[in-house]
Amino acid sequence: MAQAKGCRVTVDVAQHGALQSYIDKWLSVQPQQRVALVFVDPGKYPGHVALAALEQELLSTAYGIREPQVALTKLNWWAEELSNAHETGGRHPLTRVLFDDERAHAITKERWVAPVLAAMAQLEEGTAVDFTAQLNAASALHGALAELETNWWYGDAASPARAARLATLSHLLFALRRLQDDAERDRLPLPMARLARFSLSRASLRDRGDARDQAIKAQLGDLRSAWDEAGRLKGPVSVFRALEGAQGGQLVRKAERADDPLAMLQQGSPDGGFTATLRAWNAARRWQTQASG
Repeated sequence: MAQAKGCRVTVDVAQHGALQSYIDKWLSVQPQQRVALVFVDPGKYPGHVALAALEQELLSTAYGIREPQVALTKLNWWAEELSNAHETGGRHPLTRVLFDDERAHAITKERWVAPVLAAMAQLEEGTAVDFTAQLNAASALHGALAELETNWWYGDAASPARAARLATLSHLLFALRRLQDDAERDRLPLPMARLARFSLSRASLRDRGDARDQAIKAQLGDLRSAWDEAGRLKGPVSVFRALEGAQGGQLVRKAERADDPLAMLQQGSPDGGFTATLRAWNAARRWQTQASG
């Protein structure tokens, strides 16, 4: 089995200019994907890697920019870029790599732009009322990204249901890991019903206490149940999504059992090792079987 240590998108894609910097940004958020790159050769599948990096760019804009107007300006640029890419081939390094591949042209403009429009729509959303509302609100953007991803990897006939749910749950888990950092944002990682049940204020989210621990564990319980349900949904998932989903589900269970659940979340799961490599290998084997079937 190939080893993932030091894996990097190599000079095989250097012709695409600044692509590597966007790949590095993606890997800084999801370092475990270095393992997956052993089995999704960037030299052979540059578009698969570029699509993952594009997703990270859109998510960083939607969630990482605190001024909605600044984020909206950037998302408008992406909407124009992806709308015109069928004709122009794109101006952005990621778009150019993607539209060098014929499968990009087989995907409709509407599907390319859908994640950007969903990101715009949720820019000023506040904290959800409960977990179900939180899941539904996040699924618009992450579902659109999953549809695009599933189409790219498996074609238009493949169901994006499982990928969409895993993408949404992975986002909610990532948001929970940032609970302290985002305590002053309009959209909190814990829904309003959870805050009320445990008598938590924004200020109390910054410091550890029994009420905060219990609220986080209650959130993790809902995430665990939803993760279990996701496994029963139809549809294939990309190698990257499979690895993200498996490690996310494992982390949810570890944190739910931990004395300090937020500390365990922030510690995260190991990025590599035999288990991660085996997961990536199995996911890649399923991908190649389904893609050639």
